[in-house]
Amino acid sequence: MLNKRFKIILIGIFLILLVPFVAMQFSTEVSWSLFDFIVAALLLLSTGLLCEFVLRKIANPKYKIIFLIIVIAVFLLIWIELAVGIFGSPFAGS
Repeated sequence: MLNKRFKIILIGIFLILLVPFVAMQFSTEVSWSLFDFIVAALLLLSTGLLCEFVLRKIANPKYKIIFLIIVIAVFLLIWIELAVGIFGSPFAGS
C-alpha cells in the first residue's frame, strides 16, 4: 500500500502539471511538448521523493531543514535552467 505522503506527492505533481496543460488550451504563449511534461514530472517526482527520504531518514530537525532547503534549491535551479537557460548551459539547449 502506498503511504499517505507518496499519494500527496503524486497528486501535487498532477496538479502542478495541470497548470501548463490547461494554459495550453487557452493561449499560444504556453507550448509544452510531451517531452516537456515527462521531464517536468520526473523532476518533480525525484524532488518529492528526495524530500520524503530526508523527512524519513534524518532525525535532527536542524539538519532536516538544511537538507530540505538544499533539495528545493537544486530543484529550482534545474527548473529555471530548463525554463530560460539562465546559465547558458547545453543542459538547457542553449
